[in-house]
Amino acid sequence: MTSPDALSRLIADTGRVVVFTGAGISTESGIPDFRSPGGVWSRMKPIYYDDFVNNVEMRREAWNRAFSGVAGWVGATPNAGHMAIARLIARGKVSSVITQNVDNLHQDSGVPAIQVIELHGNASYATCLDCGLRHELDALKRDFLKTDLLPACRECRGIVKVATVSFGQPMPADVMARAEAESRACDLFLVLGSSLVVFPAAGLPVIAKRNGAKLVIVNRDPTDLDDLADLVLNEEIGPVMSALSPADRN
Repeated sequence: MTSPDALSRLIADTGRVVVFTGAGISTESGIPDFRSPGGVWSRMKPIYYDDFVNNVEMRREAWNRAFSGVAGWVGATPNAGHMAIARLIARGKVSSVITQNVDNLHQDSGVPAIQVIELHGNASYATCLDCGLRHELDALKRDFLKTDLLPACRECRGIVKVATVSFGQPMPADVMARAEAESRACDLFLVLGSSLVVFPAAGLPVIAKRNGAKLVIVNRDPTDLDDLADLVLNEEIGPVMSALSPADRN
């Protein structure tokens, strides 16, 4: 049995699948990861949340990065891995996608936003830190280039920030609670492209396994949780997911 066949059989025999995605699925769309050599944080220092809130110059630097697209987190298109997940969602096989990525590619591939649990937020829009109002980046950029003033909330004049979770910023409690609930309820927890070293996200496969789920890890490199998994595929995600049996491609 080939690796895709083994994965396909597990999916076919499972009632409820949760997909967990990391940077490895988006690198296949040309989006750089965070921590590897040549990744985002090897090219620029992260801006911590407290510095963004309390230091005007750091806030300006953050917005210059966002508006220039230097981090490369947005603007790509979904790849074969994203599209395969969307097909499984459409079939009702996958209950939710838990993602560490901020690139909006799952939604762009056709996964309903309500079924995407974004642990680290979303880089394709911004929110007010005071009232939570959503702001579109194109409008903020247009005003910034016209006035050179830092973005402020159009409703309450509060500080506006790209809707990602920055270093030092608390993880949203409601998002983590939902991710943990999905992990406990699933029959198969499918990891795609995560090194599983960033906590608390890396604890979700363990929660799933302890509650009786099968665990599959598809990642180019080994992870610390490989010994816990029922199936490990050290392969590229797009080819593996595209090669699922015809029943799982419908």
